[in-house]
Amino acid sequence: MTKLEKIGADLKRARAKQAVWTQRVKELESRYREEENSVIHTMVHAANLTPEQLAKVIALAGQGMVGVYPAETVEATGNKNQEEAENGY
Repeated sequence: MTKLEKIGADLKRARAKQAVWTQRVKELESRYREEENSVIHTMVHAANLTPEQLAKVIALAGQGMVGVYPAETVEATGNKNQEEAENGY
């Protein structure tokens, strides 16, 4: 076997391995995406969110406002706490 034939045989084996690994990568990416979706689905159901609420959370996350309460909610909570304190609760 000549040097060229050896290199050609190595190249053929490498291409076969590449095809196998490319398929493996695609399968793993698919499994990863499925598991990721399953985790998201579980989190949404655990939080008992409606589709509208989930859309709002996603929109807020897109604006970088995750964990930030709207001003009216904070004001309402502050007023409620102040009223409770004044009424001795």
